[in-house]
Amino acid sequence: MTLEGPKPQFRARTSLEKLDEAIRESAEGGWLKMLGVEAGSWDGLKQWVAERWSGVVEAAVRRLGGDAREELEALKGRLKDDKVAREAVAPALLLIQAEKLGVNEESLRYFGAVASGAIDGDGHVSAAMRKVGLTSGEREIALLWAAALAAHDIKAEVRAGRGFDVVASGDDAVKLAGLYFSYSPPLLEGDERIINHKLVEAMKLGAEGLSVSWEGLRRRTEGGPVAADLTISVGGVAVKYNVYLRVSDILLKFYSTDRSRAELAAHLLRLAGVNAEVKKESGRNGWRVIAHTDKLAGGHEELRKALAEIVETAVKNGWVDADKAKRWLKKLEGGITLREGWPKFHVGLSSGGALLVRFNSTDPDSIEQVAQWLEEMGLKRSVHFSVKMPEGGKAGYVSILSEGLAYAAYLSVHGKDKDQRELAAAFVEYILRRAEEACGGAEPCAVYEKAEKIVEEGKAWGSLKLEGFVKEFEVDGKKYVVNVIDGGAEIEKSRGGKKFLRIRITAEVNGVRREYVITYSRRRASNVAEGRAAARADAPGGREADAERLAAVVEALTGKRPRVYRKSDGTIETEYGREHLDGFARYAELYEAIARWLEETRR
Repeated sequence: MTLEGPKPQFRARTSLEKLDEAIRESAEGGWLKMLGVEAGSWDGLKQWVAERWSGVVEAAVRRLGGDAREELEALKGRLKDDKVAREAVAPALLLIQAEKLGVNEESLRYFGAVASGAIDGDGHVSAAMRKVGLTSGEREIALLWAAALAAHDIKAEVRAGRGFDVVASGDDAVKLAGLYFSYSPPLLEGDERIINHKLVEAMKLGAEGLSVSWEGLRRRTEGGPVAADLTISVGGVAVKYNVYLRVSDILLKFYSTDRSRAELAAHLLRLAGVNAEVKKESGRNGWRVIAHTDKLAGGHEELRKALAEIVETAVKNGWVDADKAKRWLKKLEGGITLREGWPKFHVGLSSGGALLVRFNSTDPDSIEQVAQWLEEMGLKRSVHFSVKMPEGGKAGYVSILSEGLAYAAYLSVHGKDKDQRELAAAFVEYILRRAEEACGGAEPCAVYEKAEKIVEEGKAWGSLKLEGFVKEFEVDGKKYVVNVIDGGAEIEKSRGGKKFLRIRITAEVNGVRREYVITYSRRRASNVAEGRAAARADAPGGREADAERLAAVVEALTGKRPRVYRKSDGTIETEYGREHLDGFARYAELYEAIARWLEETRR
């Protein structure tokens, strides 16, 4: 039972024979051999440490002061007791290591591994209080640990409580947390009951001591990829990665034939806010850790700043296209929040050039889960996305319509709360990344450009105001000054139940003020949205002047000039399409009615 509720307890057991075997192997070619240990069993290791106990005591006293000598010397006679030896041997070996090998990256690796075991046992970590502690039932053991920490440049205080705590605070806690995180099993995700919450706290705390630097910007061949070396370090441990500025993305990569080194590289990336895993390198006897643009853009500010400097320097050297670099820098400067485990959408273009965003699966539950997930985000089924369940062994799908992607972009700016806005923003960035990946490095990327245009339109919905809008422009040598007074939109029903959208705009054009009404309806056969407005004969200058002024208002507001035509009976009408409606939707006074009409009249 814990303060957070019941948690399962896991116990690992092994035989004495297995322990003896592990000690023998380490003494023959591992850490114990580096320390000069000659032992083939647990009893042999205890005896070896006991024979050198005076050196352990001297090393501890130099760091703790003479008051600790008597207590530590008395501990030697108790090493035959397995319970005491199990607690004392580890910090004693760390003291011996510091004396023999000094403090360097290799010795810190073993220190971190041993200390992480102690913290995982009875230790505690608090990012809020900036403290990391180990606990022992005996003061002598606590003193040994305090000395071992001091030997590795970490100051700690021994405090009496229910037992004896060895507590590192402030910057010392940051350093210890960084080493603990770097050499512990990465139990940060999955079932809430088995997540290592100490490690979660250590990741927050250790990140304070993170350092990121880069060097060696280079380009081996003309037109080839640009590369640089990026180093992440914490607590005296550093890993160097390669950064490549490729045709379609930024790639960070680490490779080693030493899996433990690759694990450390993944840990440090996680500490920098990038979720990375170690994978076997295909066709090579080694291990790799990689992260692409959007994962890197989800990292901590110091990492993103270093990557941005690499990109900016490459642009100054003329090695990277400025427009492409601008997209990368936008992501790096603003940061991206990506969720692991999101459904994998295929993004591409239809034969007609329309954007396709689709999740495919033969599992009905997966299809329904994705549909519910989109609904929780705020999208509506059959309005923003369509669903087809699997049948006859064939895959089903969830297909996000262009209106759906645009609406997600709208929610990223105008969502009801911070959670919805952040989720929608991360989803939009994810779809844009999938669109960029679909091009396979080709430039320009038509899929990305199509998706980006839809996203920009969605973000613009409801972002402007009609009231007070003023624009001066020229068409075929004639100048227009458009001053919008106000406007609005509503949905009306005919006697037959057909729904119309009325858009009303009051504006002055070159000093002539009038209220204009544009009526949208759905074409029966194709259900295409189309709008019309009739010019008035009693307007100043007659029908032609009235139609000309309305066309100027619409062009000023939407950027698209409507079609003007004269009918056989002499009347003049202006005609509007979906592109004009999308332009009107950018205005807050019109957006809600337009969105509701499109939803209620779609098939």
